[in-house]
Amino acid sequence: MPPESQNVSFTVPPGTREGRADKVLAKAFPDHSRAALQRAFDAGLVRVDGVVIARDYPLSPEAKVEFQLPETKPADLTPADIPLDILYEDRDLLALNKASGMVVHPGAATGGDTLVHALLAHCRGSLSGIGGVERPGIVHRLDRETSGVMLVAKNDAAHRGLSEQFSARTLQKEYLALVSGRPDLLSGTIDRPIGRNQLQRHKMAVLEEDKGGKHARTNWEVVESFGDLATLMRCTIHTGRTHQIRVHMKALGHILLGDVVYGWKPNPRIKPAPARVMLHAEHLVVTHPVKKKTLDLRAPLPDDFNAVIRGLRKA
Repeated sequence: MPPESQNVSFTVPPGTREGRADKVLAKAFPDHSRAALQRAFDAGLVRVDGVVIARDYPLSPEAKVEFQLPETKPADLTPADIPLDILYEDRDLLALNKASGMVVHPGAATGGDTLVHALLAHCRGSLSGIGGVERPGIVHRLDRETSGVMLVAKNDAAHRGLSEQFSARTLQKEYLALVSGRPDLLSGTIDRPIGRNQLQRHKMAVLEEDKGGKHARTNWEVVESFGDLATLMRCTIHTGRTHQIRVHMKALGHILLGDVVYGWKPNPRIKPAPARVMLHAEHLVVTHPVKKKTLDLRAPLPDDFNAVIRGLRKA
């Protein structure tokens, strides 16, 4: 793939059907993302016979095209050398085991220690510019307290391909959750819409669709029971609603351990006491957006999660 800002010359092959310039170039240069090529058109960097052309310019066979990609702008953030637990990495993307307590995106109330800051340092020199800015492409989120597998795109093509899979729900997402009590069944499905809590806007709730709820479905199965005290569950989500597992488990009567936002109350029988929401994104299966191979990614349980499980086995 030619580097950014380098002039690229291209002659439309004889016999090619006349078509829009953006589509012809996208087909001829599959290593360039469509977004990158569109930025080239928008910046006036695509020419035919020295004349700037638009995206919809009709390119005929044997037309001589010259273009260059606009240079990537550095992100307006300071990279931070924060250790990351990398599960997989190549030129297009990386998967990491996010630590509990790490905020993903910078915001008004965050410092310079978010996941994005850490990724800018880790990926220094390997980001080709997403949306024209040198930054990692966050295609999904985990709550601050939730640990586990996260995917990050390094370029437009990977970002687009991963986003499409999340949008189409063609990937597999499994979480491990420690919940209070013990369900009567060993497995089940909860299919109830989720929306913003009408009285407490920082919370979500099971809410009918005519009141703003959106479809949400979670499969669950018991992994291990600790008497009537708690249960380790594996939850597979088929939708990606905010706080989906936390809200659905509460609706089943099994609030996640440590989840004070949704009603968890400390139990002296549980030692050590959970210091955060006991939720871990343990397993993610996705198709590599460029190489088209299956990535089967697993994140081992963190020490605090394992400590609570050991304590429950002794309770």
